[in-house]
Amino acid sequence: MSTRNWTIHTGVVVSIPREDIDTDQILPKQFMKLIDKKGFGKHLFYDWRYLDLEGKIPNPKFILNQDGFKNASVLIAGKNFGCGSSREHAPWALADFGFRAILAPSFADIFSINSAKNGIALIRLKEEEIQYLNEWVSKNSGTLIRINLETLEVQVGDQTFNFDLDSASINRIRNGWDDIDITLKNSKEILEFERKRNVEKPFLEVYW
Repeated sequence: MSTRNWTIHTGVVVSIPREDIDTDQILPKQFMKLIDKKGFGKHLFYDWRYLDLEGKIPNPKFILNQDGFKNASVLIAGKNFGCGSSREHAPWALADFGFRAILAPSFADIFSINSAKNGIALIRLKEEEIQYLNEWVSKNSGTLIRINLETLEVQVGDQTFNFDLDSASINRIRNGWDDIDITLKNSKEILEFERKRNVEKPFLEVYW
């Protein structure tokens, strides 16, 4: 089970106000060789964060390398965030870096499916609300934002924004469930099905 489960999160917010940020920009394809979810955070936004191919020279102009944003856990982005290929490695990198929520006007469908199972809440806000948050962050470096999955509210400064998030995603995030965890919740039924099948059709039984 994931250790990234949460219901109320307060963290530093960072803004990357670009539209159509795709999964290859989030995590370039050369880092998809690993199969463990850990360790991808250092490669997040790699081509933007570093000036060299080896990742040893940080780009001082990139926001995540600047003081006040290095420990950001909430990201504000433009519409259609997470477009491109269906790789789950992109949410892995975001979660491993420490992001717990992304605020944007819209998200790519498959990216949306992959995010909740990795403890990331995708929060859709109106474009004018995103614009307000971008302006707030630009004037208040290192500001904190509060996200509540119970009340479905985003709070920053003296402003509160409401959002909708499906119950399945909320349950995944609050409990730290991925697909395997959800499957194992039905382990008794699975074992009973296998027992009956082995009795009724013993020729299908597999010996390991």
